[in-house]
Amino acid sequence: MAVTDQPVSFLQRRAVGERHVPRGPSTHAVRSRVRMAMVVFAMVYMAIGGRLVMLGMSEEARSVSYISAQDSVAASRPDLVDRNGQILATDIKTASLFAEPRKIIDVDEALEGIASVLPELGTDAVRKRLASNAGFIWLKRELTPRQRTMIHDLGIPGVGFLEENSRFYPGGPTASHIVGSVNVDNQGISGMELAVDKAWLGDLQQLGFASDRPMEPVNLAVDLRVQHVVRDELSKALERYRAIAGVGIILDVETGEVVAMSSLPDFDPNDRAQALEKDRLNRASGGVFEMGSVFKGFTVAMALDSGRVTMNDSFDATRPLRVGGRTIDDFHGKRRLLSVAETFIYSSNIGTAKMMLSAGIDEQKAFLKRLGLTTRTQTDLPEVATPLLPPKWNELAAITISFGHGISVTPLQTAVATAALVNGGRLIPPTFAPRTREEAAALAEQVVTPQTSEIMRYLFRLNVQSGSGRRAEVPGYMVGGKTGTAEKIENGRYVSNKRRNSFLSAFPIDKPRYVVLVVLDEPKSEREGIGATAGLNTAPLTAAIIRRAAPMLGVLPNFGERTETVSISY
Repeated sequence: MAVTDQPVSFLQRRAVGERHVPRGPSTHAVRSRVRMAMVVFAMVYMAIGGRLVMLGMSEEARSVSYISAQDSVAASRPDLVDRNGQILATDIKTASLFAEPRKIIDVDEALEGIASVLPELGTDAVRKRLASNAGFIWLKRELTPRQRTMIHDLGIPGVGFLEENSRFYPGGPTASHIVGSVNVDNQGISGMELAVDKAWLGDLQQLGFASDRPMEPVNLAVDLRVQHVVRDELSKALERYRAIAGVGIILDVETGEVVAMSSLPDFDPNDRAQALEKDRLNRASGGVFEMGSVFKGFTVAMALDSGRVTMNDSFDATRPLRVGGRTIDDFHGKRRLLSVAETFIYSSNIGTAKMMLSAGIDEQKAFLKRLGLTTRTQTDLPEVATPLLPPKWNELAAITISFGHGISVTPLQTAVATAALVNGGRLIPPTFAPRTREEAAALAEQVVTPQTSEIMRYLFRLNVQSGSGRRAEVPGYMVGGKTGTAEKIENGRYVSNKRRNSFLSAFPIDKPRYVVLVVLDEPKSEREGIGATAGLNTAPLTAAIIRRAAPMLGVLPNFGERTETVSISY
């Protein structure tokens, strides 16, 4: 067979018996390629995982800040309601503006947009914060719905909103000094808002149990209707008599509940900046003052309760009293002997001083201590001031204290002590929370005898019928009370042209239910030619309050016999 160089076809190879073996990759090569693919995929997944870790670490600071801020604003508060269930304070939802500087693309553009809605944020300080590497910063808390919408429409990257709780007070300033206020983080800073935090809410918030969960309302003793009456009449009196400040208190003599308490000028707790103004302090329980002649009621009760003075005694008020280089005289002296009743209704400084001396200085100190007038009042409201006592309680100090000078106490203390004089002699701590008579009886302390209390009711009523308190009379309600006028101190000396007038009363005096105390700071004459004494301003103010508030308090007028009788035995 000849050998040729011609190619042999596939059919020819088959014909001559040539065996065909297909060519392909070896097993070793396949395994290598599989391993390579696995390594590549592993590296890709490792790269993705590493990137996720880096992103998580870069967001850690922002997340911590964001979550911390979210927790701080999410805490809710219980509603505060008056004794009739009317809402005094409640939570509402508001939006607050924050920024994440790391996500802001153009700081200048972001600042310009924000400042177009909130001009106060267009400052270099805000720009510096936006240009920082911070993860989370607050820009403005509590936006209005309009402000939120306008900023949202700008679409600024890295700027967002966080919904938080904000406190709202439907009554505005009506009961501001009782209710108090909260700060921007919804934490109580004054009044019963602070009291609730101290009592239990603060602990719940710290433990995280007060976040956006409904809570039972907190009931207060205040009656919003009566509170409005007191504030309204006090406001009108400030305008009528051109006084610079005023106080009004209504206290339940059987339970110690503060039904109403107003101090003007007050503040709107919806505007927290107002509460910081110095003239808007709580004068009713957080300020101490010389109360003037209303203290004479305590002196008379002390002298009678000591047993060293009786209603049959009289005191020589024919001439001024000289003590320690000071002259003690009467405003409108009768210049004659005065009985105990006359000393009280004519408000004689001389007769009151001699009555105190009959009982003794030690007796005076012990009696005022029993009435709680020399120590800080214990109650649930945080704003309670401590009395100012004389550095030396000598004879001169004791005499001036007997008619309300030389000792400074809170108006609330004065009302509480007076309640003890008229309710049978039981001192009951004041409360701004509801309290039953049974609960009050368990807390009460007998400080004067029932007989002394009976006499004091008689004297208070006599003063309204025949003394300086005649303009406090309200037909049908048997008001009893005592006027007080205290000269103010300037540069260490009493000035005769600036006074603090007050009227301390109870009604119905035959069986007292409520004590009413009003104070006007520097009242002026209502018109030219008349005086500006307590009998001319605080007495009619008291009458106006009782006339409107008594029906709301469930005290029915008694228009029975024209002749009335207040039982008294001595």
